[in-house]
Amino acid sequence: MPADTISIKPNNHRIYQCPNDKKSDLLDKLIQENPNADILVMCSKNPQQIKEKLQNKDVRVIEDKELIKEKDLTCEYLISYDMPIKAIVYMARVSKAVQKAVMLLDESEQKALHSIETLLGRAIKQERIEGFEYEVKESKKPAEHTKKKLSKDEIKEVAKKRYESSTQEKPKFDKPKRDFKNDDKKDDKWAKKKKSPNKFLGKDENGKAIFSGKSGERNHRHDGTPRDKYDAPKVTGKKINIKARKPKED
Repeated sequence: MPADTISIKPNNHRIYQCPNDKKSDLLDKLIQENPNADILVMCSKNPQQIKEKLQNKDVRVIEDKELIKEKDLTCEYLISYDMPIKAIVYMARVSKAVQKAVMLLDESEQKALHSIETLLGRAIKQERIEGFEYEVKESKKPAEHTKKKLSKDEIKEVAKKRYESSTQEKPKFDKPKRDFKNDDKKDDKWAKKKKSPNKFLGKDENGKAIFSGKSGERNHRHDGTPRDKYDAPKVTGKKINIKARKPKED
């Protein structure tokens, strides 16, 4: 049901916060404050039980199912006793009010209010009546751990123990030596291996020298003779006499 079918003004549309166990008392109070108004109480279930608890038995209490039968039903003051199952049902309730509409809302029903306000297109103002507020749940505070106060003698003993523990020499532990057997040394991949010198083994079919090591090719000539580190002759430049090149002073 669209919001434009509601004839009451937003200021006359209210929500009263009230726990479920105090709703019947608040309902009696609202009826007593408006004795001359045409009041209609609507609920989702058990209308007869609600009417039995009322002091004024002349007030009409209707279930949501009867809205379909009584399409022309209207009232001056509408009181919704509880939250309906669907938001569209609440819109049908409010459309029956001419002047004012209120709803008694428990704290557990607050989550379902969002769908009604979304369909209505605005938020409904909530009010608290003294004596019918939600119960404030006390949050359990964690127990504070109080430190025990030490006497002067106890403080001295603690300081003495700390000083002795800091100055005491810590035992030194020698690293255990690893005892390798001869068989283990052969299989140990981390053991140092002796490098054998490169040997000239001969030449292949193409006349290229063959050596026992990998570095033989760069340390030997093609014929197998070892190569000196500085094989190329050094080219020395001409010596220049710096004094002779200086211009003579007059």
